[in-house]
Amino acid sequence: MSEKLLEIKDLKVQYKSGDTPVCAVNGVNLTLEKGETLGLVGETGAGKTTTALAILRLLPERTGSIESGSITFDGKNLLEMPEEEMRTMIRGEKISMIFQDPMTSLNPVMTVGEQIAEVISYHSDSKEGEDFSVDKRVDEVLEMVGIPATRKDEYPHQFSGGMKQRVVIAMALSCQPELLIADEPTTALDVTIQAQVLSMMSDLRDKLGTAMIMITHDLGIVANVCDKVAIMYAGKIIESGTLEDIFVNENHHPYTVGLFGAIPNLKVETKRLSPIDGLMPDPSALPTGCYFHERCPHCMDICKKTYPDVYTEGSHSIACHLFSKNDPKEETNE
Repeated sequence: MSEKLLEIKDLKVQYKSGDTPVCAVNGVNLTLEKGETLGLVGETGAGKTTTALAILRLLPERTGSIESGSITFDGKNLLEMPEEEMRTMIRGEKISMIFQDPMTSLNPVMTVGEQIAEVISYHSDSKEGEDFSVDKRVDEVLEMVGIPATRKDEYPHQFSGGMKQRVVIAMALSCQPELLIADEPTTALDVTIQAQVLSMMSDLRDKLGTAMIMITHDLGIVANVCDKVAIMYAGKIIESGTLEDIFVNENHHPYTVGLFGAIPNLKVETKRLSPIDGLMPDPSALPTGCYFHERCPHCMDICKKTYPDVYTEGSHSIACHLFSKNDPKEETNE
């Protein structure tokens, strides 16, 4: 039996920009089981990173705020938890995050060993009574990510980009969290190193039993790493399901179809890719109706006026009027 680890309900996040609120996340609903990997996919500005920061309550204090919703982790609502408990019991201990750029995630004046040890020492109270050594644990996590423990006294500038990313992953996994949030962890790496890092993360996930949220815009990464997928657009989940639902099922949101259409096909010769026309709407002035209607090739009058209900078939959910008009479930039952 699978166990629900994380559940996000109707999460809304806004940023303040002068007198106009910027609606970054607009009612996100997500669930993640223990040991599962969820791919959170979408264009830049879709709200993926904001959702991740909201889970850890790391939004900018003066400009970002969670307007409504709940984030339940292991049965506890993180939004109601005291800040002290979030800092000592959740961040790093239960939920860790790999941020986008390893070059700026590490302190240049501390050795990598000192930085990993700092994380372990901060949460070592929970390991009292065990035969536990911080130095030994530093050596273990470095070796675990493929870095010789003898390099722990070196500084970040002495490592390549791929090795720095391994150090960041070692820091995130040092306390064996139940949930790892990876925010485009391979963006700054070349293709060969990307493959090595992703393979390593998958192996560590399987070894430690850690659940993972993989934030990316690369559907190839999703296909190789994830169990479930959520497609995000303008702060909403517009399609979600298992890997098979998204990559094999015939029914898809037009935006998802556009994402797949922009992927090169090695079997078909073409002069250029098929991009999605237009741009994502301004989050400070969202359109009425479906947020995608201005770019959608199937736009109907109702799309401009009313946001669609979510059509669900098994584990597959799509928020689109195309499926509320022509319900595939009715066709299946005939």
